[in-house]
Amino acid sequence: MDSKYQCVELSDGYFIPVLGFGTAVPHKFPVSMAKDITKIAIDAGFRHFDTASVYHNEDQVGEAIRSKIADGTVRREDVFCTTKLWCNSHRPELVRSSLEWSLKKFQLDYVDLYLIHFPMALKPGEDEFPKDEHGKLIFDTVDLSNTWEAMEKCKDAGLTKSIGVSNFNCRQLEMILSKPGLKYKPVCNQVECHIYLNQTKLLDFCKSNDIVLVAYGVLGTQRYKGWVEKNSPVLLDEPVLGSMAKKYKQTPALIALRYQVQRGIVVLNTSLKEERIKENIKVFDFQLSSEDMKVLHGLNRNLRYITADKFDGHPNFPFSDEY
Repeated sequence: MDSKYQCVELSDGYFIPVLGFGTAVPHKFPVSMAKDITKIAIDAGFRHFDTASVYHNEDQVGEAIRSKIADGTVRREDVFCTTKLWCNSHRPELVRSSLEWSLKKFQLDYVDLYLIHFPMALKPGEDEFPKDEHGKLIFDTVDLSNTWEAMEKCKDAGLTKSIGVSNFNCRQLEMILSKPGLKYKPVCNQVECHIYLNQTKLLDFCKSNDIVLVAYGVLGTQRYKGWVEKNSPVLLDEPVLGSMAKKYKQTPALIALRYQVQRGIVVLNTSLKEERIKENIKVFDFQLSSEDMKVLHGLNRNLRYITADKFDGHPNFPFSDEY
């Protein structure tokens, strides 16, 4: 990794950059934009990139990374690349082939981190969101412990350096941690986390088990249909962020990012605008006072942007930080 870049050590000995770049692009934009913004992010100094099979952009992200390796901007070992197992491939026999298909799209030999995207299994097949005649999702019954064993085999095979989970609550994490014969525990849990949803209980649980919390939605989120409540507040319009931005001579986005970094959280952010991408890399250039950290902590209202109501009816829904 780039020596100037701040990283935290994972439980398996690898290191993850504290600041990551999310590559999901809203549907109204061409998927090729993922390639463009990834290139811009690499040039700006980002070295940690997050994508997923369901984002349909692994080929674009891979092309951007490979082009920046080819022109000498980075080496493969400088880049930390994350992707995720989608819900229709939770059956153990499907896990490795799903990762291999992702690697084929990336045109990379390995990823640095492979995550179980959600703790809900869907019916296997080509349809990512299989539905019955009533428009309801068709779930599958798969023991997460068995899915995890298949993830461990992917790590042993060298297809991924590290393995972890996403959108798991404490109870679901405990299920993996207490699994008989556990070979590798999840190195991280990627969840929605921001000033309106500070995930204190889940963060404490993760820290006590040497699991890194990776936060998405740190700056709020696009209003993705079927995933996000349209009437939810615009996070970056929060007056407290605005006043602190003036105080520290930073942007509201940088205040929101810095709050999480000082809590020991790995943060993902994304932007489609070059100036914002270059701006957000400056999160390490200042520090919030302990008093201001307390003020930001007090903004918590347990508000979720990503409701994922489409999973309603699954025994693992809703996902929360409660046991």
